[in-house]
Amino acid sequence: MSLPIVYNPYYVTPLPAGHRFPMMKFQALYELLVREDLARSKQLHHPNIASFRLLQSVHLNEYVEAFCGGALDRQSIRRIGLPWSPGLVKRTRTAVGGTLLTAELALKHGLACNTAGGTHHAFREYGSGFCIFNDLAVAARVLIDSGRVNKILIVDLDVHQGDGTAAIFQDEPRIFTFSMHCEGNFPFTKQTSDLDISIPVGTEDDDYLRMLETYLPDLLSEIKPDLVLYDAGVDPYVDDPLGKLALTYDGLFERERTVLQACVSRGIPVACVIGGGYAHDLDELAFRHSLLHRAAAEVFEEFRL
Repeated sequence: MSLPIVYNPYYVTPLPAGHRFPMMKFQALYELLVREDLARSKQLHHPNIASFRLLQSVHLNEYVEAFCGGALDRQSIRRIGLPWSPGLVKRTRTAVGGTLLTAELALKHGLACNTAGGTHHAFREYGSGFCIFNDLAVAARVLIDSGRVNKILIVDLDVHQGDGTAAIFQDEPRIFTFSMHCEGNFPFTKQTSDLDISIPVGTEDDDYLRMLETYLPDLLSEIKPDLVLYDAGVDPYVDDPLGKLALTYDGLFERERTVLQACVSRGIPVACVIGGGYAHDLDELAFRHSLLHRAAAEVFEEFRL
């Protein structure tokens, strides 16, 4: 058995030339994983498009219908930051389905990785910051409500606070939100996660990893989650244009191993999404995101899941 990896060609839809969201990174990551033999056909799983029912388990019916029907007002589209199109609807719904499938595979195999996901700025009633529907929240809500798990820990290490996720689950004791993010970065109005760790601008590998190791093991021991949803955004990287932190490739890779080993060694399944990451060089950006899958493959083999 090898590490389960989730991908669908619908993860990509065209954007206008020069748009700052690197939509093609999802395809570039997939192609890199295949090219380097990190994702073989037997490892690949293809998600379904999330139904309205799944989306409405978290999001207001009116918002889901307005976005999917192309009826959102101009201000709401501007807040999202992506131009509406039927392709964007399909891409967004497929990514949500992908994270739910990743979580289901993690429960079955102990560890699984998506090649998209991490849209943590989406709130119940609106989207924000390139995020339309909150895939982490939908997966968590569906698994909790179905009774497949009783406790979920969301570990969000994207450089930006998981504000939408925090707001959605502020009154849900079965889903614990942990966000470790740059204090001087978007969103500038923060929400209240169950645990927020604000990191100073310019923080480098050693200090970052020390903070992570200070909090994560105790959280896992205290909460005893049945599943961890891990948002492994690579925008803490030193050259990320939207980041403001200073992690290196080595730091990111060690971060991934720290999270995955901490969970798997305790017998806690972990489902990974790639989160944020921005760069003009798609090959370099895909490599940054692939550090998650490389670390996951090592941990999967190390623990013989």
